[in-house]
Amino acid sequence: MKLITFQAYRTLGLPDVRYIKPSLMFKEIDAIREADVVLFPETWQVPALVYGLKKHIFPSIETLQLGFSKVDMTRALWTVAPENVPYTEIMANTAANIDYVLNAFPYPFVAKEARNARGNGVFLIEREADFRRYAEQSEVLYVQEYLENDGKELRVCVVGDQVFTAYWKVCPEGSFLHNVAQGGDICFDFVPREACELVLRVARELNINHAGFDVMISGDRFYILEFNALFGNQGIQARGLSVETAIYQYLIQQFVPTFPTSPTTPGKIIS
Repeated sequence: MKLITFQAYRTLGLPDVRYIKPSLMFKEIDAIREADVVLFPETWQVPALVYGLKKHIFPSIETLQLGFSKVDMTRALWTVAPENVPYTEIMANTAANIDYVLNAFPYPFVAKEARNARGNGVFLIEREADFRRYAEQSEVLYVQEYLENDGKELRVCVVGDQVFTAYWKVCPEGSFLHNVAQGGDICFDFVPREACELVLRVARELNINHAGFDVMISGDRFYILEFNALFGNQGIQARGLSVETAIYQYLIQQFVPTFPTSPTTPGKIIS
């Protein structure tokens, strides 16, 4: 199986893979035509690869396109699991809409930039001045209710058609962000199977095959906050797992059914 990757770091250890710098895509178009699967393209490359060259890509086109913007992602989640999405308003940044949000949302609430990750671009709004500062730098108003929680959220990693691993991200003292990149800790204890089953159902309905889903428990309900197509590997490495092995087995399963698989068993839903 011939593989082309546009992200060398995420495909280390995969056999028969060639790295091409994204900016050189059209200079290397003949090599790309010969590839069986193209791995980790950037968002701008996807239309040419899928519609022009008719290439199989990984992650899926749905993963890359929905993962690119919280706006599109949330609207897709509304279609398959509306009861598991926090109350969210997505609005044009106008004076009238700013006033609407300030009147409709009780403090505190959360405002986010449409395109960001690793805990960046997420703001806890505790007063009017906080929201007006956010609005000054945001083209779109993306506003969510604040969910009461116990200081942690789940990261559920989907690779291929399974939950590869899951773990808690524990909020550092004095912060409302749980991201490991923002100082959060990792814990593998007592991960609820129901949360993994919810994520797996949503991933399958949306054809998401490589993503880290953030899930919060508030009250008696699981809420999917967002998912990141290019999720961090800290929790995976801490558990001694190989995401590359799981990716390769999935590619074989999807595109080369008769090819012998590695004896390594990929992760399963955490019980």
